[in-house]
Amino acid sequence: MKRLFTLLIVLGLAFSVSAAWAQDTLVYGTTDKMSDIDPANAYDFHTWEIFYNTMDPLIGYVPGTSTLTPALATSWKANADSSEFTFTLRKGVKFTDGTPLTADVVKWTIDRNAALGGDPSWLITDFVKEVQVVDPLTVKFVLKNPVAFFPQIVVNPPYYPLNPNAWPKDKWLHDMSELPGQELTGTGAYKITSFTRDEEIVFEANSSYWGKEPNIRKIILRYFADATTMRLALENGEVDLVYKSLNPSDISDLSKNPKFVVAKLPGPFIRYICFETSESVFKDKKLRQAIAALVNRPDFAQKVFLGQVSPLYSMIPTGMQYQLNTFKTTFGDGNVAAAEKILKGLGYSASNPFQFDMWYSPSHYGDTEANLAEVLKAEIEKTPLVKVNLKSAEWATYKQQWKNKQMPLFLLGWYPDYVDPDDYTAAFAGTDGSKGNGINFSDPAWDKLFSQEQSTTNEATRKGLFETVQKWWVDQVPTVPLFQGYLILVSKPNVTGIKIGAPLIFLYKELAFKK
Repeated sequence: MKRLFTLLIVLGLAFSVSAAWAQDTLVYGTTDKMSDIDPANAYDFHTWEIFYNTMDPLIGYVPGTSTLTPALATSWKANADSSEFTFTLRKGVKFTDGTPLTADVVKWTIDRNAALGGDPSWLITDFVKEVQVVDPLTVKFVLKNPVAFFPQIVVNPPYYPLNPNAWPKDKWLHDMSELPGQELTGTGAYKITSFTRDEEIVFEANSSYWGKEPNIRKIILRYFADATTMRLALENGEVDLVYKSLNPSDISDLSKNPKFVVAKLPGPFIRYICFETSESVFKDKKLRQAIAALVNRPDFAQKVFLGQVSPLYSMIPTGMQYQLNTFKTTFGDGNVAAAEKILKGLGYSASNPFQFDMWYSPSHYGDTEANLAEVLKAEIEKTPLVKVNLKSAEWATYKQQWKNKQMPLFLLGWYPDYVDPDDYTAAFAGTDGSKGNGINFSDPAWDKLFSQEQSTTNEATRKGLFETVQKWWVDQVPTVPLFQGYLILVSKPNVTGIKIGAPLIFLYKELAFKK
């Protein structure tokens, strides 16, 4: 009897511990995909989310807001004209392998990421002239030009300090297996304890984290092949929340189900067409103008997204300062007559149509992407003077192909690096930013304009400059804006702490379960 009683106690303890752990584990589902494990080259929304939770910025945002707050730096200050910014680092911060955070580490990271020239390197090279170590806990950024909003740029992962003992200086890394001990040694609230690409990542609370301990000890991120499978997992109780991306019909259905909470996030994302402007058939801006005229935004907004997105007529989102609907006033929607006038002037006809490949990534933006591509193809082929060949590639290949200038026209989406019109324009038409996004548009006049708007805090001056660039856009057409939307996160009612503000930074450490 005593033996049985002891066994029951042991089983009871085991059950109690398991129950506690189960409540302290959150399972999160997504259809998104991770790219390179390295902030020097990764430039996609989901991979940056991994960095947000395993690494830390010098300064961040108060969760759920656009208000800057200290992080690895306890304070920062600018000189009189905002051409230099000095950051004081937090004492005692260490990477998970015990390597201390110092000003030398910050400088090493910025110099490395700039020199490697990866996709997001423009966020450094467009702004930073040099990084100076003032003392072991003080680092100064000397800028190429005054930039009043530089603190918002520093929030982004290319500026996150990396462990020099773990990352090579002369190349970026793709996978966890390339890191020493297959371990990402960060300073963030969580560390990765298990990594199976495109299947599952397990995050556990970092016991040496400098900040507040996360509410939930373990986060399990599970990858799903499609939105339908992910929705079923949510309805069957296999996951606690899902994020990026459900189908429009799923969102509509789940919004009516009291078993789930549907959160519409405040930061706008945009979708657009990109042209390879340096070598492809779209080197001719007139062909870019013709495509811009043929796009019919209200048509695909309803057919593909059930009216859950809004047509966009500028690269600057509707509602953001300085925005003008220049594509609406210049081209309209489905303007076949205007497109045919351009195409006939270039020698195209029904018997000699303009032919090109349109590329899309079938899963990166959710299950609707193939449908969007089909509807865009039908819209563009409203004129017999154009023939579109649809092609697709998964995200890793897609990124490589735009680097290699293999896609003349391709679909992309944008989530803000920093909430300012500069981030929706210079990233696509500035020389460095455009190259990183596969557009390869370069014009000294445009670069000068971006430098001017970045270096002034005068609202009237900035307004005039951004109005000019939007007018230039409909002439040169490096991209065609399509629509803007809002990200949707669906969770069980017992999940709290979903604090995602306009910068769209999702911090797992804020998540909790209702008690």
